[in-house]
Amino acid sequence: MTFTIDPLGSHIRLSLPGWLATWACAVGLLLGCSAGKPTPGPSAGGGSPAAGITVAAKRFIFITNGDDPFWDALLSGLKEGEQRFACAAAGITVSRDVNNASAEGQIERLRQYATQDDVAGIAISVIQADNQSIVKEMKKLQAKGVKVITVDGDVNRSTFRDARPYYIGTDNIVGGRTLGTATLAMLEAKGQKEGGYVQFAGFTDNDNARNRMDGVKASLGTNYVERDRMADEMDLPRARDNVRNATQNHKDLVALVGIWAYNAPAIADVVTESGTRDKYVVATFDAADLAIGQMEKGAIDVMVVQNPFEMGVRTVRLLKAMVENDEAVIKEMYPRAGQPDGDVHTTGLRVVVPDASSPVKPGLFDSDVVEFMTLPDFKAWLAKYHLTSS
Repeated sequence: MTFTIDPLGSHIRLSLPGWLATWACAVGLLLGCSAGKPTPGPSAGGGSPAAGITVAAKRFIFITNGDDPFWDALLSGLKEGEQRFACAAAGITVSRDVNNASAEGQIERLRQYATQDDVAGIAISVIQADNQSIVKEMKKLQAKGVKVITVDGDVNRSTFRDARPYYIGTDNIVGGRTLGTATLAMLEAKGQKEGGYVQFAGFTDNDNARNRMDGVKASLGTNYVERDRMADEMDLPRARDNVRNATQNHKDLVALVGIWAYNAPAIADVVTESGTRDKYVVATFDAADLAIGQMEKGAIDVMVVQNPFEMGVRTVRLLKAMVENDEAVIKEMYPRAGQPDGDVHTTGLRVVVPDASSPVKPGLFDSDVVEFMTLPDFKAWLAKYHLTSS
């Protein structure tokens, strides 16, 4: 006979020879005897398992809000974290599940994973912060014992905070204020003391989009009027159409602000095609590979860039610590747990400008929160980690 140890739970299984297992099941039917088989794996020390010992496989799954190059950078971080934190030795695999840009897609995925006993941890970028059905499924997974966290996109913290114990990602209010500060510097350098602006995002009721747009608005102040917040539901042709419609419907626009990664190239494409680039400050979040190329061509003035690679690394670290009850790691990541917003772990921001001649300067930002980089330096950082976007 052999003993099977599940390092992520509190179970020790006894494996019997086939004839004896059959006899035991026949005798113990009323006790619910089952015939599950553990998955062989390495020992917790990283070498070969000891004789007669197998490790039951467990999975960590990251559910995106949709499909975007942003999530490719995060996937690289997940794989880095999987290696860095010795997940294979603990019988853990890490994967990414790309959602179809709908709340229904996330709900169905959460329900599906609730039926699979090898799922030990779920990280999700919540597509709609106030969606009660998503929250319900997250809570069901928690009740089952699955560790659930949010990354990049959180639930509405004022009403659904108990749907997850922790969030990893950008402080989106700070991110929005940072982008607003950079936009203001560009406008003032152009002599634009007033005017309108429009913000573009996948969903305007998404937690990260809403907070970023609120932050931009706060930093731009009252001299500049927010004419609209336009949602495209992650439909790329619609994202471009929104920019065209905004510039046609609001003649006083002086700035176009992209909130999600693909909004940057959408804005850049439209103002370049229409020959109106000089009319607007183009300020965007994230650095999709197409946006990097557009900044090189002069079509984007400033990008506030998140760190999806590090989000992926820290997702693995946190989920593994939660599953293994490693309170030291959790306390290190969340030293203010129990205090206001003590359940939020931020991964930093970068302000990226084309070159040193930009009117956006590092002194505008808190250096403890924001790293200032020119585009060549940023590209060198991407190359270091074999990334094409961030």
